[in-house]
Amino acid sequence: MALTWRTPALLLLAVAVVLVRPEPSTVWAVVGVVLALVTVDRLAAPRVTDLRVTRAGPGPTRLGEPTETVLTVANDGRRRVTGLLRDAWQPSAGATGNRHRLRLPAGERVRLTTPLLPARRGDLVTDRITVRLVGPLGLAARQAAVVVPGAVRVTPAFPSRRHLPSRLARLRELDGRAAVRIRGQGTEFDSLREYVRGDDVRSIDWRASARSRNVVVRTWQPERDRRVVLVLDTSRTSAGRVGDVPRLDSAMDAALLLTALASRAGDRVDFLAGDRVVRARVRSGHRGDAVAAVQEAMVALEPQLVEADWRRLVGAVDTLGRSRALVVLLTPLEPAAVEHGLLPLIGHLSARHRVVVASVRDPGLDRLAAGREDLGAVYQAAAAERTIGRRRRTGRLLGALGVDVLDKGADDLPVALADHYLELKARGVL
Repeated sequence: MALTWRTPALLLLAVAVVLVRPEPSTVWAVVGVVLALVTVDRLAAPRVTDLRVTRAGPGPTRLGEPTETVLTVANDGRRRVTGLLRDAWQPSAGATGNRHRLRLPAGERVRLTTPLLPARRGDLVTDRITVRLVGPLGLAARQAAVVVPGAVRVTPAFPSRRHLPSRLARLRELDGRAAVRIRGQGTEFDSLREYVRGDDVRSIDWRASARSRNVVVRTWQPERDRRVVLVLDTSRTSAGRVGDVPRLDSAMDAALLLTALASRAGDRVDFLAGDRVVRARVRSGHRGDAVAAVQEAMVALEPQLVEADWRRLVGAVDTLGRSRALVVLLTPLEPAAVEHGLLPLIGHLSARHRVVVASVRDPGLDRLAAGREDLGAVYQAAAAERTIGRRRRTGRLLGALGVDVLDKGADDLPVALADHYLELKARGVL
């Protein structure tokens, strides 16, 4: 049972009666009348079981994008119901306006919409609603929880998709639909030309050379349909926040932009995520729906407070196939973690594949390094400069092993990674 505001108002009115005749019998009489009215009103209130509640939606949505869930409430009873319905969700679902007033005649139904603005990834759920139906006097109400399950799947945010149209235009130029073809190493014959110093002798066309005064070599169109492997680090270093966003979520954004671009280019996209164990895996073959498949694999990923086992992750890359690929390691460029975990194994990867390390850089380091306001700021600047220097040293070590290093801010990394992919395409490296 629940009491409304009218019950304490009635008690205040009863106090006035007691003040007029301040006797114990008056007090007991007034209290008895109020209790009787409340009891009668509670018994006369409609039953919650007279309502039939169903839920529609919501469908999947991206982190930070609004959605809504709709409840349909039908009054199967014989009396009009008046009251309040609360659609309770977990706080991270961002439910607003979830308290709905009910004024529903017998045999009627109403649709109640609750806006949601999810604040984290994953499956956000609710299992029940709370209904309070008021009696005819408005003093008391029947209240009960009704099981009406619901869930919304929140996929990672993808703010960098606004850059996709411009990168697709550049991709069309590379494919020859808006510009000339770019010759390079590949498997599809393109044309013949004269031999120049430095050409591979295996490309000499001896029959064409016999018909010419000069040695002639074959040229090949660059291979466009190649394999891209994305490896997302979910270890402790990915838990750090850059601004209000975890490094892991920023790396996901970069991975999604590259997935969308590579799949539109016809490349096969493989995706791995893990730390000490492989926590998500998407095999190639998802061409048209590669982004959806990768997004779905990212939904439940969270940073784990463990060190990354790069031996296991590199082994997982090997299981995806031995053909040469562009392997993108989305991991923070933390010197200790990289030099002790990844660096000893990077030579194995770079010998077989084109390797790129994509790291989310914290702009706070540059701000600290520029500080000279007081003695404390100078000490902070010195510490920041030391950290920046160690990151640069780690980047140079990776570069010496043939690895391309992209150390950019959260907003710049997706674009830098997409542009680097297009540059490799243009050079015929992929």
